[in-house]
Amino acid sequence: MENHNAAHLAVINQTMARLYFPDGDAIGHSLKVPEMKDEPPYTTIAPGSDNAWMQIVGIVADKRDDGLRNPILPEAFLPYTLSMRVWTQILVRSDMPPLSLLHAVGVQVNSVDSDQQVDGGVQDLEHWITSQQEYQQGQLVTWLFGAFAVLALALAAVGLYSVVSYSVAQRTNEFGIRVALGAQRAHVLRIVFASTVVSVGGGIAAGIGLTLALNRLLARWAEGSSRDPLVLLAVTFLLCLVAAIACSGPARRALNVDPMTALRYE
Repeated sequence: MENHNAAHLAVINQTMARLYFPDGDAIGHSLKVPEMKDEPPYTTIAPGSDNAWMQIVGIVADKRDDGLRNPILPEAFLPYTLSMRVWTQILVRSDMPPLSLLHAVGVQVNSVDSDQQVDGGVQDLEHWITSQQEYQQGQLVTWLFGAFAVLALALAAVGLYSVVSYSVAQRTNEFGIRVALGAQRAHVLRIVFASTVVSVGGGIAAGIGLTLALNRLLARWAEGSSRDPLVLLAVTFLLCLVAAIACSGPARRALNVDPMTALRYE
C-alpha cells in the first residue's frame, strides 16, 4: 500500500540507525534526502515529494552493495513509486531457470508501460556474481588457503604417524617381557591403545580448544564464521585413524617377535 500511494516513508539500515540515532529511537523520526529531485529523464519523483520529510518506519539489516572490502555506509530505502532513477534494475526470483523468464518479464513490463524497454544485458544472479573481479580474487585466496590447510593436515598426519609408531616400537622389549610372563596379546594391545589415546587425545583436545578459542578472531578477520563442526569432526577422525594405524602396526609386529628376541632388543 505504501508503494502504491508513494507514501513519504523510509526504512534505514542498522549502520544509519547506530550513527544518527545512538539511543535506539530511530523509528518515528524523519529525514530528508537532498538528492531526491525531479530531474527527468534521469530521475522522476512523485508530485509534492521534492525536499519532503520521510518518516522512518523500520530498520533493516546491513548489506554489502559496494564490494566486500569497503565499509558499510548509511542507507535509506524509499518506495519505488516515490523516486525512480533511470536504468533501474529489477531482480526477479524464480524456482525455474531465470533466463527462461525473459519473455514473460518483458511482457509484464510492457503491460505497465508500452514505451518501456528491457535492456538486453540480462544475467542470472549467480553468473553476475561469479563474473566480478572481487569474487574471483576471493576464490583464488580461498583455494590457496585450502591448499595450505590440506598440506598442513598431511604434514600433521605424517608427523603423528612417525611419532606414535616410533614410541610404540621403542616398547618392544616391554611387550616381550609381558608376553614372556603370560600376558595375552589382546591385553598388550589394550595397553598400547590406552597410552596412545591419552597422548594423542590430549593433543587433539588442545587443538580443538585453541580452534574454538581463536574462532572469534578468525571470524572477525574473515568477516564470517570460521566454525565448521563437520570440518572439526573430519580432521579429528582422520588424526585418530592415523594414530590407530600408527600404533597397531608396530605393536602387532612386536607381539609376533619371539620373547627371547624381544628381551635382547635395544
